[in-house]
Amino acid sequence: MLVVDDETALVDLLAMTLRYEGWEVRAAANGVNGLRAAKEFRPDAVVLNIRLPDLDGLEVLSAMRRELRDVPVLVLTAKDAVEDRIAGLTAGGDDYVSKPFALEEAVARLRGLLRRSGMAAVRTESMLVVGDLTLDEDSHEVTRQGRSIHLTATEFELLRYLMRNPRRVLSKAQILDRVWSYDFGGQANVVELYISYLRKKIDAGRPPMIHTRRGAGYLIKPAEPAEAA
Repeated sequence: MLVVDDETALVDLLAMTLRYEGWEVRAAANGVNGLRAAKEFRPDAVVLNIRLPDLDGLEVLSAMRRELRDVPVLVLTAKDAVEDRIAGLTAGGDDYVSKPFALEEAVARLRGLLRRSGMAAVRTESMLVVGDLTLDEDSHEVTRQGRSIHLTATEFELLRYLMRNPRRVLSKAQILDRVWSYDFGGQANVVELYISYLRKKIDAGRPPMIHTRRGAGYLIKPAEPAEAA
């Protein structure tokens, strides 16, 4: 996924959300770098702000269309800027969202564009597997060593986030952003609390899979039988 926008905070949030969904993401802060990235990265889809600091977004869109003829493009427009929406769709955009927008809406529209275009960038396998732990994203069933584990909705989301990023240290801030949403007003100790809940259900009586990296965050990885708890 290529995201072309000069709003750093928005790009960071969108990129984080897309990576969580399983996409590889590259970002560009202006039209020139966006066109260069499109040529080098060859993305499966593009998120393009119609208003960029250097080039006219419509010119960038037209140039991308010449290079990436069939790649779906989601156009970002200003709130209530009807002319931007019309111009973006006329110039070759496949869909649009208006700022400010919910991240979930943008992801849903991208999924729809990819399905309609026949691209293979969306996740088709619902099963996550780390070692002897499995999580089915469709049925919400979790098993370890073949034994079913009951999780609450929040515990499930936390485990899913960890399992989508095996062996990667995730900070408390990242986990709060993903599991409790980026505008969550609670304290970081809620992460410690739910990690402890997960450990009691996932690791109790078994070689541990969930690990703490002091001062950095948490990660999940396949258990090592000889490893001490």
